[in-house]
Amino acid sequence: MTTDLATTDRPKPISLKVREAIAKMVAGDCKTVTAAAEKVGITREHLSRELSKPHVAAFMHQKVQRNLAIAATRAGAVKVDLLDSDNAMVRDRASSFVLGLAGIQPSSQPSVNVNIEVRAGYVIDLRNEDEISPKVIDHV
Repeated sequence: MTTDLATTDRPKPISLKVREAIAKMVAGDCKTVTAAAEKVGITREHLSRELSKPHVAAFMHQKVQRNLAIAATRAGAVKVDLLDSDNAMVRDRASSFVLGLAGIQPSSQPSVNVNIEVRAGYVIDLRNEDEISPKVIDHV
């Protein structure tokens, strides 16, 4: 029984230096491809070419997603801690955020009721008496 290597679903290899460069970018140690390439001892062009390969891009995406998942748990804990803040505005915003995640939130669009048929019952005139000039209105 022979095994055809082309049909196996093994992931394509990614060099150790490219993996290290990706790890440094994901961790925030290197802000650019150039800085990451210099840090691990490869050229920017080589790292850039490697990052454009689909299997390397998928690996990098996986690392970013994992890093964000860990950060999301930390951020969630911070929001919960802020519910006990001494600052009322901070507590309000944190509670609104947490309630929003639970699906409990006010309408996103304010509702305005306009009733054009409303008529004033009384009109109060606050002018001085000398400013008021009597006007005669004829009835027809």
